[in-house]
Amino acid sequence: MARLHLFDLDGTLLHGTSAPREISRQLGLETEAVALDREISAGLIGPPEYAVRVHALWANLTEEHVAAAFDGAPWLERIREVWAEIRSRGEYCAVVSLSPSFFVERLTGWGAHAAHGSVFPAVPFAEPVDPAGVLSAAAKVLVADRLCAQFGVSRSDCVAYGDSLSDKELFAAVPTSVAVNADGHLAGLATHAYTGLDLWDAYALVKDARL
Repeated sequence: MARLHLFDLDGTLLHGTSAPREISRQLGLETEAVALDREISAGLIGPPEYAVRVHALWANLTEEHVAAAFDGAPWLERIREVWAEIRSRGEYCAVVSLSPSFFVERLTGWGAHAAHGSVFPAVPFAEPVDPAGVLSAAAKVLVADRLCAQFGVSRSDCVAYGDSLSDKELFAAVPTSVAVNADGHLAGLATHAYTGLDLWDAYALVKDARL
């Protein structure tokens, strides 16, 4: 049976930062984004409120800002090589993130079979963000289940890669997980742990586990 590899984005594929922070940097609003990150990390606000507030912060956002944020972000090394290897084995790779869909979905161009983020309106914004489309830790599991159905696999065939509290429920739902540069929220939950800047080395921990 093929495996489905599920990758978080913020703090996992992106090292030490988040997509909203990188987008905000392009607008000169990184300080405000960091403050919002701290609020949601501390549990002071939930994902829907975070999305509404960051949407308001990005009133002047353009596609050029998004492209610059994506291209200039501190990505882990060899992401595309890992996904090409997964594809060559007849397996699947997907990104599931709480970050905005318009950023996350760009990763299909790097070889992800699917990329799901919190649903935001098209850039530049002409309408508000719908809180109902914002993902949460629990919603990540629901998205994973939909992807399992799409690719004809089950939860028992999944490998999750993540770094923080938003990955905790997914780690608990699948049998194999890799904590990547993780914080204390995943302590004792992950099957494997990796600290470093190269996704291949994290993937190598599980690459041949079922061969």
